[in-house]
Amino acid sequence: MDILDPKIQEYLTGMIPDRDSVLDEMERFAASNNFPIVGPLVGRMLFLLAKSIGARRILELGSGYGYSAYWFAKAIGKDGEIICTEDRQELVDAARKYFSRARMSQRITYLVGDALSVAEKTNGLFDIIFIDIHKRFYPQALRKAMPRLRTGGLLIADNVLWSGRIFEAHPDVETAGILTYNRLIHSSRELFTTIIPLRDGISVSVKM
Repeated sequence: MDILDPKIQEYLTGMIPDRDSVLDEMERFAASNNFPIVGPLVGRMLFLLAKSIGARRILELGSGYGYSAYWFAKAIGKDGEIICTEDRQELVDAARKYFSRARMSQRITYLVGDALSVAEKTNGLFDIIFIDIHKRFYPQALRKAMPRLRTGGLLIADNVLWSGRIFEAHPDVETAGILTYNRLIHSSRELFTTIIPLRDGISVSVKM
């Protein structure tokens, strides 16, 4: 199921200015390798959200080769910090090359391993926590994230509309994880949440 009408998708994408050469290469890598990334429309939204709250410290649960982190890095400036998590070393190596070429390596720390486990090695509070791991683990990620998110900070999750699979009569374990997560973030007294039907659905929750 297309979350966004293809004509609207084409219109919005057509208005986006050209990206820098590193982002362009990252997008071409995703296209040629059928690797899922948030894409430039969502990337620009992540930049906007980070800028809007003056984010300086961000935790990503699931980072791949750093596409979403790259947009965050552009927003937080040279004094900001992004902690990325990824369990595939080849993707971590690719990400480090991209950030090195963009002269943003000092803003990025990669923790290699299971996102929920290695994130426990971090200290302090975060301005933004971004969730993009196996969907069955989204409810667990929520429980891990809440104590680490500052008041007024943003909890953002990708794929929360899951290509329409949320409407299936007999959801699989990944879809069930998304459904539970969506219910929890909307019912939590600590969060104020909206879901933006862009690409595959992005949830944005502010910690009250």
